[in-house]
Amino acid sequence: MQGGAHMAKVIAQTFLTIDGVMESPDKWQLQNGLFDDKMGEPIGNAFQSAGALLLGRVTYQEFAAHWPNQKDDPFADLLNNMPKYVVSNSLKSADWKNSRIVKGDGAAEVNKLKREVDKDMLIVGSAKLVSSLTNAGVIDEYQLFLHPVVVAKGKRLFKDGIDPTLLSLESSQSFGTGVVELRYRYKGKAKA
Repeated sequence: MQGGAHMAKVIAQTFLTIDGVMESPDKWQLQNGLFDDKMGEPIGNAFQSAGALLLGRVTYQEFAAHWPNQKDDPFADLLNNMPKYVVSNSLKSADWKNSRIVKGDGAAEVNKLKREVDKDMLIVGSAKLVSSLTNAGVIDEYQLFLHPVVVAKGKRLFKDGIDPTLLSLESSQSFGTGVVELRYRYKGKAKA
């Protein structure tokens, strides 16, 4: 980083149902034929252009149990080799290659990382982390994949207690599966 001029962005990427559920997309996305290669392109591009992953404890543990065991998979190689920051005050160890635990005030620590890392950081899943960083105004962009399904139960990306937040639509595209990719930029706190 040259003279502190660059500040990395934090981009939150997640799969959502129409009713805002983001938990366990494997249970409602693939079984309903809602993922295709065309949709994989912007997802892959986001991972390729990111300099690091930013994860909450639960998502980190799920990923760390799965991705290191995937052989001959270019996406697994990408994930396994990129830096990973786990925002958690309860996680004791992070043994997955290139992982580091970030303790303390998550928002303050992520703001520090934004000044230290060279490329943008991508949050995948990690609902609690996304909510807390949204409240603190730390997330710069949201890449949401809205799926045409209502599941009526499960963890929601944003739940009661989050501060009203204003976003600006940067782009949108739809896929043959009925999924819509929505890219939003953080604008600030909303009046509500």
